[in-house]
Amino acid sequence: QVQLVESGGGLVQAGGSLRLSCAASGRTSSNYAMGWFRQAPGKEREFVAAISRIGGSTRYTDSVKGRFTISRDSAKNTVYLQMNSLKAEDTAVYYCAMGPLLGSSWSIYDYRGQGTQVTVSS
Repeated sequence: QVQLVESGGGLVQAGGSLRLSCAASGRTSSNYAMGWFRQAPGKEREFVAAISRIGGSTRYTDSVKGRFTISRDSAKNTVYLQMNSLKAEDTAVYYCAMGPLLGSSWSIYDYRGQGTQVTVSS
């Protein structure tokens, strides 16, 4: 059974940093593309970042480019999202997802985590 467990969320002041982790079990995550999505209260879920199976390709939504970095450690079966220069509008529940293709659509990812809360105070 595949399980994705996010961690690293919390409360941080604007301008600060957090690193989210997503540990995969039940599958070798290096065989899959990994993505991060977020959902703020009252808003639709949106794509944040994704990384290809081998890690050679990444994608970001425009609002996080230059501030967030997605990476993966295949040996640890874990994907990370380093978030710098955080803004109040980054406040959301962040979800990781795993699937066969690199993309920005939630529906193409077969496996999803339960989410971790990130709150940025202004």
